Amino acid sequence: MSLEDRLYPLLSLYDRLPQGTRNFIGAAYRRLPRRIRYGRAYGEFRDLADDAPSWSESDIREYQLRELRRTLVNAASYCPFYTRSFAKAGFRPDAMMSLDDLAGCPSLTKQDIQQHFDELTSSEIADSQKLYITTGGSTGVPVGFHLQKGVSRPKEQAFLEANWRRAGYADKARLALIRGHVTDSRARDNIIAHDATRDWLMLSSYHLTDERIPEYLEALEKFQPDFLNIYPSAALQLAEYLQRHDQRWRTPLQGVLCGSEQLTLSQKRLLEGVFQCRVLRWYGHAERVVLAAEGTYSDLFYFWPHYGFVEFGEPDGDGLREVIGTTFHNMAMPLVRYRTGDFVRLAKPDARREYAWPAVEEISGRGQEFLVTGSGRRISLTAFNMHDAIFDGLYAVQFFQSEQGVAEFRYIPSPEFHASRLPQIEDGIRRKLGDDFRLVLREVGEVEKTPRGKQTWLISRL
Repeated sequence: MSLEDRLYPLLSLYDRLPQGTRNFIGAAYRRLPRRIRYGRAYGEFRDLADDAPSWSESDIREYQLRELRRTLVNAASYCPFYTRSFAKAGFRPDAMMSLDDLAGCPSLTKQDIQQHFDELTSSEIADSQKLYITTGGSTGVPVGFHLQKGVSRPKEQAFLEANWRRAGYADKARLALIRGHVTDSRARDNIIAHDATRDWLMLSSYHLTDERIPEYLEALEKFQPDFLNIYPSAALQLAEYLQRHDQRWRTPLQGVLCGSEQLTLSQKRLLEGVFQCRVLRWYGHAERVVLAAEGTYSDLFYFWPHYGFVEFGEPDGDGLREVIGTTFHNMAMPLVRYRTGDFVRLAKPDARREYAWPAVEEISGRGQEFLVTGSGRRISLTAFNMHDAIFDGLYAVQFFQSEQGVAEFRYIPSPEFHASRLPQIEDGIRRKLGDDFRLVLREVGEVEKTPRGKQTWLISRL
């Protein structure tokens, strides 16, 4: 297990320490070799990601078939849900002879995970080796799952860095992040922090108002980052402010890294004009199922064939296909043919490609959705994602807003859910929203769908 995984349970304690103490501990930690901080697996995955572009198509197919068989055989052996569903479908993982054979395997939904969590958790992996994470994703269906300690997090770090290197990222690059950190709006000065363990500048994505954006610009100019890792919605807010106030971006950047939300090609071009550097779009999941990023020279998204196995569903009326992924390497809770609820538009057959990998030109389902507070702050629903157990026991959650500063939180409880947890849920939401927001909790039998019939985090009538 990596040192990061061992220390992860102490993260909340570290965050409560005085900044000076955190700086001292963080600087000492940062001097440790990466193989100690991230573990042996990090080095192995980094080598894999670095070598990946040179692999032949036959090498890739052989690798994917081997990893699929390993994942599926383990799932059938140690996860009762898969044992039962594979048998019912007549699917035998050990008999897989080609990637096409996966078509006979049943798919997995977020509702399946909610309802059969224990049966989807491997009995082979000790509880001490499991890391519990939750996500609401873009659908408003809260899903809890296990990652495998010593594997999942170092793998993610290695492949994300490989994504970023397409924009010129290097190991000692200075990074500033605006991705949901520093969230307590009750502490009006608490929008800037320093992660001394990585020498990263952390900026809140909850306070991008006209009154406070100058603080962001000043902090960034002082820190002089090489790269900005930012939600697309936050980047667009900064760009819009600068244009509206006839100001120019004053902090030279090598690149801007945008993930977790949809960023259209026209929006990307706008940001490149404002920030005067490459904007690299990437796509991934808290579930660690599939990962994609733009190429070094092109705007197409390429799915890593070594990270997980990706399939695309049948096209809808707009030509969009659902992303369906199968986990590689996470044996604690393998996700097999997992329906993500995200949709893509495939690259055209004649598109010029950098890699012989699955490629798409557009990723939908991750819109820039905002709650608007009484003071006009816009809170991205991506930043709002809890990543803890607060929504456990709820089948669906959704915000409904028709008035600035007021929202209804609608939820569908499971049979096991007890109303005594409602104060905890409300407190957790209010910590994110701040003092300038009125919240009403309401149990419902179903949540409102979009015109396309999709369940989503937010229905806005503003």
